Amino acid sequence: MKVLFLCLGNICRSPLAEGAFRHILAEQNLAATLVDSAGTGGWHVGEPPDPRSVATARRHGIDISAQRARQLHADDFARFDWIVAMDDDNYHTAHARRPGGDRHQHARLVRMADFFPEDAAHDHVPDPYYGGPRGFDEVWALLTSAMPRFIAHVGSAGGLP
Repeated sequence: MKVLFLCLGNICRSPLAEGAFRHILAEQNLAATLVDSAGTGGWHVGEPPDPRSVATARRHGIDISAQRARQLHADDFARFDWIVAMDDDNYHTAHARRPGGDRHQHARLVRMADFFPEDAAHDHVPDPYYGGPRGFDEVWALLTSAMPRFIAHVGSAGGLP
């Protein structure tokens, strides 16, 4: 099973999602053959995650500092089983960039919010970039509340051992 988490710049939300997902898989002794994150925009390609994302993950015992931002590529639709967008804008951008042809129709494109608990206060993962540290904590809480449902969904689709 191969999962790509997707946000705008790949320095705030999707690196946190990647780190949280890897951590939960390890805790549950589950395996994924490839877990990555990307952005629809290319402004931060090659940069590490935002220091506030790194600090948030670190407070939860996860090191995401080695991650480097990259932009969504056409081949990602063939390489990954799941592409998980953090919000509607990135979902629609990814959908519009999906190449034609059978080779590129492999990835299932979903929204992270599809897996939020029923009582979630948001309908997307908000971008904390222009805010303070509390926004990153909020993003972390949303992501970790959605991960069990996402993992169960992927598992029911035959994607996890």
